[in-house]
Amino acid sequence: MPPSIFSRTYARLGETRRNSLDWLLQAALTAWRLFTKNELQNHAAATAFYFLLSAAPLVLLLTYAAQYLAVLAESSVPAVFLLAALYEQFNLDELSSLGVIPQKAQISAGGVGLLTLVLSSRGLVNAVQSAFRVIFPDEAKRPFVLNWMLPLVIIPLVFGLVVVAVAAQASLTFFASIELLGAGRSVVLKVINVALALLAVWGLFYTALRRLPLRRPPVRPTLAVSALATLTWTALFLGFGVFFQVEKYQAVYGALGGVVFILIGAYFACLAFYFWAQFLYSLTKVDVTALEKLFLGGGGGGANKLESIVFGRSNRLLAKYGRHYVAGATLIEEGDNSREAFFLYAGKVAVYKRYGAEASAGGEKRLMEIEEGNLLGEMAYLLNEPRTASVRAETDVTALVLPPEMLEELMRYSAPLSRRIIGALAQRLMRMNQATQG
Repeated sequence: MPPSIFSRTYARLGETRRNSLDWLLQAALTAWRLFTKNELQNHAAATAFYFLLSAAPLVLLLTYAAQYLAVLAESSVPAVFLLAALYEQFNLDELSSLGVIPQKAQISAGGVGLLTLVLSSRGLVNAVQSAFRVIFPDEAKRPFVLNWMLPLVIIPLVFGLVVVAVAAQASLTFFASIELLGAGRSVVLKVINVALALLAVWGLFYTALRRLPLRRPPVRPTLAVSALATLTWTALFLGFGVFFQVEKYQAVYGALGGVVFILIGAYFACLAFYFWAQFLYSLTKVDVTALEKLFLGGGGGGANKLESIVFGRSNRLLAKYGRHYVAGATLIEEGDNSREAFFLYAGKVAVYKRYGAEASAGGEKRLMEIEEGNLLGEMAYLLNEPRTASVRAETDVTALVLPPEMLEELMRYSAPLSRRIIGALAQRLMRMNQATQG
């Protein structure tokens, strides 16, 4: 079978670029696997529902504001400008035709709308927090008072920032439509308008991805993922009307067709947001996932076959964690306080231990050999004690040297790997006891 275009292109890339591509593909596959495993589509549905409950009273309140501005517009020119910008930006007429808000809002219902906004906003924040606890698992918990008050604080703050950003965007949109400014300045204002909208969405994404997880992700990946999420939402906004026509939903659901249409749009938006949040988590765990696949080995068929392709190359891990030892070199010295673990990627080592009179004379007893594909040196970390034996290379050895925090992440992340480490450690202790007694 001739090589594919992807294979030929991949082969022409330099080693550094291949490693970067491996890292990106591994992160994407890990994100998708965790996305389906964590059933984030269900969390997206719940979030979209609470968003609809929160958005309806918010738009209703905006309608009250428009009615108030309409009264002021009879005697105030700035109120006329702001009222026109408000209707253009929020498309209040279109929302009324979709059935999201009533054709004629009564001012007396303002208190009901505000109460509904507060209660539904709490459900919205709780739904997002629930999803983030699944995406970013952590044993820590927020204080009870803070956890209870957070929904009541976040929504007014977020909506306040949105109103400020959209007000500026609305003003630019309105002035850009005035012919007196000229075509050139009108285009510039429209570009600034779009840039402000994207910046506002990007800022909201960044704030959510940095503040909602209990353990904050790194800044640079969060900035990049927030930008990707913003572009995804932009593409959804531009392409949603092409594939989903509100008229069809109104024909099926009648007056509720517009609400169903918005609910579906919110669902897809939440799906995209949660996927990129999962992708951000996967970026911080891509080395852990790759090491797990390397230690446990690949499987055949189905998804495992895809994983064996994506995680098949170990060059990236070798470049980051790999270390070469010539025959006779010492990997671990007995009595040392180091805590690194070693995965024997290639070669063979032997374990030595000093005993009795041989120890005082500097002599050692050879206990066992360890072949490639095994993890060693983890006992010092797990028991928090000095090294109990020395390990020396019998042949040229290539090993992945893992710092203690990486070993901790591996054991927390993968239950199968934890069982394998504990099982291998138990067998090694048994063999060492048999060797010392022999």
